[in-house]
Amino acid sequence: MKTIQVYDPPMCCSTGICGTDIDPDLVSFATMLSMFQSNGIKVERFNLGQQPMEFVRNAAVKSLLESDGAEALPFIFWDGELHSKGRYPTREERPAWYAAAKDEAEVSS
Repeated sequence: MKTIQVYDPPMCCSTGICGTDIDPDLVSFATMLSMFQSNGIKVERFNLGQQPMEFVRNAAVKSLLESDGAEALPFIFWDGELHSKGRYPTREERPAWYAAAKDEAEVSS
């Protein structure tokens, strides 16, 4: 099964819908991850402010934090390999993410 792990910077929630300053890109990203899950892709999401031990348990994440600092978050891994860091996928990049996730879901079926 394909696994996507997202290591988010500290924030109150992962949806982007909390607080007074709603981030539409974060909302769109959360929606994309939800679609991945409904298509059989395992998604794990960790927030530095709420789950700091998850950042320590993963050696690659711990190393990235030590070398690049928390300002390099988010780190996004696909099957344990760093896929993206420092930003969420743009609107233009998301179709390629969907295509890659769909291909992986079909391969693992």
